[in-house]
Parts: sequence; C-alpha cells; structure tokens
Amino acid sequence: MKIADEISKASLFDGLPADQIGELAQICLDQRYEKGRELFSEGEIAKGFYLVVSGKIKIYKLSLEGKEQILHIFGSGEIFGEVPVFAGGSYPANAEAIEPSRALFFPRISFLGLVGRAPAIAVNMLGILSQRLRLFTHLIEDLSLREVPGRLAAYLIYLGERSGSRQALELEITKAQLASLLGTIPETLSRILTKMAQQGIISVEGRKIRVLDRKSLESLAAGGKVLTNT
Repeated sequence: MKIADEISKASLFDGLPADQIGELAQICLDQRYEKGRELFSEGEIAKGFYLVVSGKIKIYKLSLEGKEQILHIFGSGEIFGEVPVFAGGSYPANAEAIEPSRALFFPRISFLGLVGRAPAIAVNMLGILSQRLRLFTHLIEDLSLREVPGRLAAYLIYLGERSGSRQALELEITKAQLASLLGTIPETLSRILTKMAQQGIISVEGRKIRVLDRKSLESLAAGGKVLTNT
C-alpha cells in the first residue's frame, strides 16, 4: 500500500484533501524496526512523531529501581510521540517495538511548516491530544483508585470495545506485558485470571478470552464486585 494511503487512514489526518496527504507523504520517513528496537528514550530531544503502519510499539517509563511501567501500546493507524511537536522539548517516556514494526516518522520542523499551510491538521491534532489526555487520566485513576482485578476487568471491556466484540476477545500482547500495563506482576495477573474463570466471569485459553458474565465483569470494573477466594 502506498504511503499516502497509510497516512489517510490515520485519525490525525482524517478529512484532509489529497494534495495535503501527498505533502505529508513527501516529508515523512518510512522506518522499520526489529523486535526490541528502541525508537526513542525518555529525555531525548523530540525531533518528530510517529504513525504506526504495522506491528506494535510500547510506551513505557522506568523507575529508579529499573521497574518497567507500560503506559500504552500503539498499533496500526495510531499516532505517538506527538506531544512535544508543538511545544518542543523532550520525549516524556521511552518507546520500543515489541514485535517487528513499521512506522512513518514525521520530522517536527517539516511538519510545523506544513501545519502553517494547512491549519486543519492542527485542529485534528488537538482532537488527538484531547483523547490522549483522557486516556492517561483513566490510567492514573486505574492505577491509583482501582485494585488489580478492577483494572483487568476495565481493560477487557476496553479491548472488547476496541475490537467490536463484547464476548470473544484476544490479547494482543503477552501476559507479562499486560501485567506491566496494569501495574502488577505476571504471577498476580495469572491468579486473578484464574479466579475470574473459576467464578464464571470469563474463560481463558492462551491469549483467547471469552466473556461469560458481562454484568459481573462491568461490576468488577466499577468496583461494585469483589473476587471471592475459592
């Protein structure tokens, strides 16, 4: 697929005319990354942002003790690294490919020059930034106010909404990565999945999860239900 076609699918560039999509295609760099390849590190001067074409990129931070906290995982059609584009400065976290990936890189200087000629791009970017702010607000709420079972239940509901399936779900990341995303450890995550399965809320087969009791899952996510010991 042509680079212009990949760009036109991104929500950031939704509704832009073909000539402006063409200009974006001319300024971006088509990059490929092996699994484990770092795209940028926290504190590095931000020279641009990325659009994922294929694969998955994790955004994460490291504590002073070296503990990893995954903030988000971006897949095809999603934008990341855009926060410092207008304000300048450095990347606030690290980015790493968790599987072989392809991404389009938009250099900051070239992009800002294009925005000056096409203000609609800036309007779209404000929408993306607003969505990102809501995302991280929910993340902070999940990590600070919800217990791990509630975080997992909320994630499964989110996964279902994202995939368009309320019952048949498939984890797009490993359970170790999911544990990091939820602010816990793999052993705790496995115990909670087992409890949820024993209590008839879900069934688990590898990365495939089927929601058996939607109301209980929603209640768990909202904090109205507590997993019992069995």
